[in-house]
Amino acid sequence: MKVELILPRERFKVLKGKDVSALIEENLQKVEETLKAEREGFLREKITKLGEKLEKMSSEIEELREFYEKALQDRELMRTERDRLRKENEELRKKVEEKRRELEKVHGP
Repeated sequence: MKVELILPRERFKVLKGKDVSALIEENLQKVEETLKAEREGFLREKITKLGEKLEKMSSEIEELREFYEKALQDRELMRTERDRLRKENEELRKKVEEKRRELEKVHGP
């Protein structure tokens, strides 16, 4: 793996002639710790965002559940009303048919 370091001119002049490999080795542990800390910070931020998203989704699921339960209640209410109207319609048809027969008896066909 190739790693490229870019240094300001002044820093390069200070390091010129020194054992850069040894310097890198000395600071490698600090770099690893910094990278780990940055990664942990990134992951914490990600966890926080995911937690917020989960909370929002849970809220939406609860709203959908309530909507679904209401829809089921409305459906049952509509079925009941439909049955009531069907019976009422049947009774009215019988009454109309009965009236028609009475009128036919009185006035003829």
